[in-house]
Amino acid sequence: MKGELSYGLPALCTAGNQIVDAVTRKPVRLRGINRSGLEYSEPVHGGFLKSASLSRSDLEELVCGWGAKVIRLPFTQDWALNGRGSFSTENYRQALDQVISWAAELGAYTLLDLQWLDADADFGRLSDGSINRVAPLPNPASIELWACLAERYRDEPAVLFDIFNEPHAPLKDDQSPMYFVTVGGGMEESAPREFSPEEWSRWASKLVTTVRKVHPEALVWVSGVDWGFDLRGVQVNASNIVYSAHVYPNRSCGEWSRFGHCFTNRPLFIGEWGGTADDLKWGLELIAYIKNVACGWTAWSWVDVPKLVQNARAADYNPTEFGKLVRSELTLRETSPNNPS
Repeated sequence: MKGELSYGLPALCTAGNQIVDAVTRKPVRLRGINRSGLEYSEPVHGGFLKSASLSRSDLEELVCGWGAKVIRLPFTQDWALNGRGSFSTENYRQALDQVISWAAELGAYTLLDLQWLDADADFGRLSDGSINRVAPLPNPASIELWACLAERYRDEPAVLFDIFNEPHAPLKDDQSPMYFVTVGGGMEESAPREFSPEEWSRWASKLVTTVRKVHPEALVWVSGVDWGFDLRGVQVNASNIVYSAHVYPNRSCGEWSRFGHCFTNRPLFIGEWGGTADDLKWGLELIAYIKNVACGWTAWSWVDVPKLVQNARAADYNPTEFGKLVRSELTLRETSPNNPS
């Protein structure tokens, strides 16, 4: 049955620099939270959802308790294409289906976020010595992935598409091969190297085209370079595109023009933002900026650092100090006709 996961949520599209209801053309402000876990939680007896401690009650707290209108759901490409261990590809995709269905039944959209390519890949070491699992760019299998997911959800207006998490220059010790889209649309393999916004734009355009072949009206998110932060020079010439920036306390307000320019002619979205108790002043400044440019957002993260609640996996939903700030914004109803909740 068409739309059986979406529970009547209206289809969305873009109009100028806003996301709107595709039928009524009323502006829709999507604000919510990243519910990570499915990108790395090894499946145990009970499957992917159990290992990620992701349940309907968890979604109820997110949507009904905190007021989230969109759940950004990070996932792993390899598991969506090949499964994991004794759990099949369909097991993983059904886990995605279930979250989408729970969220939609409660009144929230799901933004599928290609967070990791492979849960075992090593893309160098981060400054704290931990393994970086976030790839600099997609790979050829990403085309297959989005073709499959676009087909699966083409009749589900509750599903939105975030085609790649955080494009970035490879870390110094990252020796993994990189794949680039040529000017002619082909694919070439390269040793690790930095890349331009124009080169990322070609990749993004290829993935958007892949989605649109089977899902012409899909609403698609495109992140900036420099770990999703910088949208300067990023351009996809297609309809229903939302540009997305990831912003953390290491980025001062003086740098925000690197993504803020987008809101003049295309919708802007803050796909990730978050902090600790030490970052509340920064958080308030960012919220004021977000309101000024009238964009939606999804805060990071329900279960991962920097956390918004004490321990979601144990159903301890008491907010952290930064979580209190996020929750107060989610539950604050905006009354301006140009800035609806």
